[in-house]
Amino acid sequence: MLLAEFVLLVANLIYATSYVVTRVVLADVGPAMLALIRLVIGSAILIPIALVTRRRDPRRLSSSERWSVFWMGLLGFAGAFAFAHWGIVRSTATNAALLITVEPISLMLLSPFLLGERLRRREGLTAAMTLVGAALVVVNGVPGLTQRLAPHWRGDLLLVCSGLAYASYSLFGRSVLLRHSAIAVTAWSIAWGAVAMVPLAVLEWAGGGRPVWSGQSLAGVLYLSVVITALGYLAWNYALERVPAPRAAIFLNVQPLAGAVLGIVWLGEPLTAFTVVGGALILTGLTLTVKAGAMG
Repeated sequence: MLLAEFVLLVANLIYATSYVVTRVVLADVGPAMLALIRLVIGSAILIPIALVTRRRDPRRLSSSERWSVFWMGLLGFAGAFAFAHWGIVRSTATNAALLITVEPISLMLLSPFLLGERLRRREGLTAAMTLVGAALVVVNGVPGLTQRLAPHWRGDLLLVCSGLAYASYSLFGRSVLLRHSAIAVTAWSIAWGAVAMVPLAVLEWAGGGRPVWSGQSLAGVLYLSVVITALGYLAWNYALERVPAPRAAIFLNVQPLAGAVLGIVWLGEPLTAFTVVGGALILTGLTLTVKAGAMG
């Protein structure tokens, strides 16, 4: 399990870069078109690999499992990407990093009812620590006390919907991933997501939302498509095969911390006491989580 948790940690550190990159690319490429391109490239990379490895796995998806993969694509890819992109356009990359905590909270609350997976007492404590730390890092204060929430409620609401959609991906995928390879499940769910995004991209194009290509936008699209979408989700599914969903959700909270560090190093944003305290809570929570897994 330690290897799977290491993969979760690295994957979420990489995911943290997606908010800034997405914000930059959306200046040149529409939200729906960006989502479609990411999904098409991601499926083009993974489907050939899935077809090759299929020969070594004689098991086939059942009817109910096919429906699960379909909903993973519709909600967890098309829905999550569309809501995230629309939300970042109307809000900020920082708020997007904060509101990713909707995903682990949803997983922790819904997993006991839908998957029968429960957090142990120590994991519950570490989950609370990482969530509080994440909020301190990205809000850079205490909402309503030392800092006002930004008035981007429309974008923030869309980002909340994105977090719920991301959580649904893991909830639908957990049972399927216990029986089938991460490569196959990731490939076909991405493909369904691409199919679902076509109508939205067509409507955006018809409404005048045409991409403006530059070296920066092309590099950003390729990074989001290959590293974040194809390889990132493959890594997440690999770990989800081996780690219970509520436990895996704790690692999602490293994203706001990593995003804050990127802001300090690359954008010259200030290092505040809230960043330090929040980062310490996140790192402590993650350390205790890994130790609990090693002892369990």
